[in-house]
Amino acid sequence: MTEPGLRERKKQRMYEHVSEVAVRLFLARGFDAVSVAEVAAEAGISKPTLFRYFPAKEDLVLHRIVDHEDEAARIAGGQAHPLAALRRHFLDGLEQGDPVTGLSDHPEVLAFHRLLYGSPSLVARAHAHLERSEAALADALGGGLEARLAAGQILAVQRILAMENWRRVAAGERVAAVRPDAVVSAERAFAQLAAGLPHLA
Repeated sequence: MTEPGLRERKKQRMYEHVSEVAVRLFLARGFDAVSVAEVAAEAGISKPTLFRYFPAKEDLVLHRIVDHEDEAARIAGGQAHPLAALRRHFLDGLEQGDPVTGLSDHPEVLAFHRLLYGSPSLVARAHAHLERSEAALADALGGGLEARLAAGQILAVQRILAMENWRRVAAGERVAAVRPDAVVSAERAFAQLAAGLPHLA
């Protein structure tokens, strides 16, 4: 893989800078209370420039999870047993406290999740992210209706497991206390997937 050029690196730094500024403002005052114009001014760019990078206000927040959009597809792609690979990856994430698994008590992670799930427009926009993740995973699984159905089931299981972990941690439970239950739940859920999708297991 070739290194990104100067122009691409500059563009990526702009994405990161504007998104960080926006999330900081949203966390401080609330998503609906901060205008796009305020974000642009704080980031030191014009409003039209901001919209060139982020077509919708919600994208300023969701930029944080864009990198995970094709994660499942990357893990499953080319694997003889893609479901086993996805199971291992999720369990590794639980062990490492990966925010994607919901098993992280870092204050910034908790604040970001509260921001994301506390705004109906952000939740709705995140659904498009999920659809793209499903499409990418379905392609990695060979394409077609059967692959799309499998991708939908797999990502639904991961999302529900992560949401349950986040709900408990956000309610004040310690990660160390939640992790054993999270592992048991994940093992059980992936076993059910394997029973229903034996050709992937």
